[in-house]
Amino acid sequence: MADIKSGVNLLFLREEELRQGIEMLFFAYRDFTAEPDVILADYGFGRAHHRVIYFVGRSPGITVSDLLATLGITKQSLSRVLSQLVAEGFIIQTPGLRDRRQRLLELTGKGVALERQLTEEQRQRIARAYREAGAEAVQGFRKVMLGLIDEKDRARFPQRLPARGLPRGRS
Repeated sequence: MADIKSGVNLLFLREEELRQGIEMLFFAYRDFTAEPDVILADYGFGRAHHRVIYFVGRSPGITVSDLLATLGITKQSLSRVLSQLVAEGFIIQTPGLRDRRQRLLELTGKGVALERQLTEEQRQRIARAYREAGAEAVQGFRKVMLGLIDEKDRARFPQRLPARGLPRGRS
């Protein structure tokens, strides 16, 4: 059924279309995580380890409390994963400069190497999908993804990304 006043076609809001969107998210997530899951299994790690490694890599010096807020998990859940990553030399913890009780997290060289390995296939997968879809579709995708993210976290994503060229030899 079309909205006659605005001329906007609302067929995409039908039940079948919405369910197909849900299924597409499930399949996309499965395929997006498949290769990293294989790599993580070699270390005895899981997806929680991947998320910690990724976000510590994206924000070197992140505090434990900021990481908890980013991941939306309990201290107990993070403690288990973080302890293992520290013990195995992937992450280092240092006390805060102003507040010595604060723990700042950073990847070690070993952690950086693992983060790059885990992220590379995902980066290529997204680059390929973006290229195939085109700029307008990518903007639409960003809008849909932002709409799925809780409002409190939307501010993490600027409306316009800084213009940067891709490094040579990278897609």
